[in-house]
Amino acid sequence: MGTLLVVLSWVWAASSVACAAEGLPRVRVAGSGFETTDGRPFTPIGLSYFRPGTGWAPQVWKKFDAEATRADFVRMKGMGLNVVRVFLSFGSFLPDRGPINPRAMAKFDTFLALAEENGLRVHPTGPDHWEGTPAWADVDRIADESYLGALEAFWTELAGRYKGRGVIFAYDLRNEPEVGLDSAPMRAGWRRWLERTYHSPEAAARAWGDPAPAHLTWEDLSPPAANIAEGGRKLRDYQLFRDELSVAWTARQARAIKAADPDALVTVGLIQWSIPLNLGRPLQYAGFRPSVIAPSLDFLEFHFYPNDGGYYDYSPASERHNLAYLAGVAAEVRRAAGGKPVVLAEFGWSGGGPVQQGGRTFTATEQDQARWGRLAVETSARAGACGWIHWGLYDHPGAGDVTQRIGLFRADGTRKAWAAAFSELARNPPKPAAIPRDLPPLNWDACITSRAACDRAREDLRKAFEKVP
Repeated sequence: MGTLLVVLSWVWAASSVACAAEGLPRVRVAGSGFETTDGRPFTPIGLSYFRPGTGWAPQVWKKFDAEATRADFVRMKGMGLNVVRVFLSFGSFLPDRGPINPRAMAKFDTFLALAEENGLRVHPTGPDHWEGTPAWADVDRIADESYLGALEAFWTELAGRYKGRGVIFAYDLRNEPEVGLDSAPMRAGWRRWLERTYHSPEAAARAWGDPAPAHLTWEDLSPPAANIAEGGRKLRDYQLFRDELSVAWTARQARAIKAADPDALVTVGLIQWSIPLNLGRPLQYAGFRPSVIAPSLDFLEFHFYPNDGGYYDYSPASERHNLAYLAGVAAEVRRAAGGKPVVLAEFGWSGGGPVQQGGRTFTATEQDQARWGRLAVETSARAGACGWIHWGLYDHPGAGDVTQRIGLFRADGTRKAWAAAFSELARNPPKPAAIPRDLPPLNWDACITSRAACDRAREDLRKAFEKVP
């Protein structure tokens, strides 16, 4: 019966695609924005897709419901949205190293057909843990060579299958990747990096101001401990090494996609501490410096949640601080993009009742949520963003964070104030502006090696933000 259902799903999906007005035109980059291949401007506005009642983390594919998804896409279309971002999980798509599981692909074909019927473009996000992490993928997912080879094969298969399909907006390599702090592949890479940079262990030790014992070897120069003193050259070197790992990780996957589909758009959704403006310690930095990965990407994406000074509680001071923080992150990504488009690809905050987050409970109204959402869109546009993807269509009561009440709709499907506001923004999106001259550029090397430098940069940003019109 399972095989029969898969076959029927494939047939249904194929017939739906054939009936979808010959498909959607593709989206391409046009300067610092986007357009479709028939010459129409395109502003990506949408959301990440998951449904309440499917567990936490959501089981998008293991509990896939085609008819419920169709109804949700009709709702999104009615709001004026045009992009749906969705996670492709290990548990469904790559339970083994490869090839991609055909049952998951059949569900994804159906998902694409439903999106295309409603004029939505799909933004697939690369393999991650939502539906479980199999043993083969329980490794360093940035530096492990065997894992990287499996990723390349995954993207080659996926991008080749959907080559030329306008329903694919862009491939997001992974949700919020972060370079780790220590692993066997990282230690081997660190030794190679040191050899290229310093040529001898003694030279490296001298550069760091460390005493060089006799018979020093590369193996003696271990990665820095988590409690390493701030401000030193060894810490800076290790951060640069972590950036280098992110460059290779990004470039390899992008090349695999482009080899299979040269016109496909490629990006990666950066966690906000890829931009070192609000770090608890220097090694919290994610290691994905936007400027060094940008050459491999067609456009840049970043994610943002208001957590400057603790999680945003909707107080006036917290609002100002977090809007300044958002503007600073957006401006840094825009500078790094080198003229390519920038999309705020995950954002939002809670509204409509109490939420537990970070060990505390706070309550906000739906009007509070709508105000923050509108301000986030407008502020990021003033710093150069040209697209917005909200986190979630519905509230998700089973979540472990503000996703509990972050949706455009309540879990029962009734509309919240933010749904109306976001729909209005989708129909009349703000125009991206040049980076305000008052926003100072970040002293990147200082901020990835010193929390004090990071805090000073954020304080300077707050003062500058007050001057931005």
